[in-house]
Amino acid sequence: MKKLILTGITVILLLVVSLFVYAGEAARKNAQTVSDGKTVSIEYTLKLEDGTKVDSNVGGKPFTFIQGKHQIIRGLEKAINGMKVGETKHVVVSPEEGYGPVRKEAFQEVDKSKVPPDALKVGVMLKGKDPSGGVIFARVAEVKEKTVVLDFNHPLAGKKLYFDVKILDIKDNKEKK
Repeated sequence: MKKLILTGITVILLLVVSLFVYAGEAARKNAQTVSDGKTVSIEYTLKLEDGTKVDSNVGGKPFTFIQGKHQIIRGLEKAINGMKVGETKHVVVSPEEGYGPVRKEAFQEVDKSKVPPDALKVGVMLKGKDPSGGVIFARVAEVKEKTVVLDFNHPLAGKKLYFDVKILDIKDNKEKK
């Protein structure tokens, strides 16, 4: 009987200790805020001014990045700084804080023979390589009699971006800052 009581007390003590450890971990997680050098996981939906959904990872794999390393657009990085796990926020990002304004110098006129015949339509996206072998994208902006005008701006350049973001996790980054 004495042995049974001691076993019961041991089990109760283990449960109490486990509760304190769990509560401490939960409190630590809730106390973490998004700040430079932290590894942050988010869930987001990106829309344009007209409500068109551009991208979303809701219900899918979290998007993870290191805050302050410019791995996401500047406006979103600034807006989520200081947020905690579980917090949500609606963020409006100006073109200057997003993918930049539309740059006229990013339009280039090329001979039609350099564009595949089936891509000679306004809006078609082309994929190519720059002189160093890097992948580049261009949109057919205009088709003229002998030339084609290609737009090398980012597709979201010049657009106001509307994010709905939720902080899913924040971890101290193991890599040196």
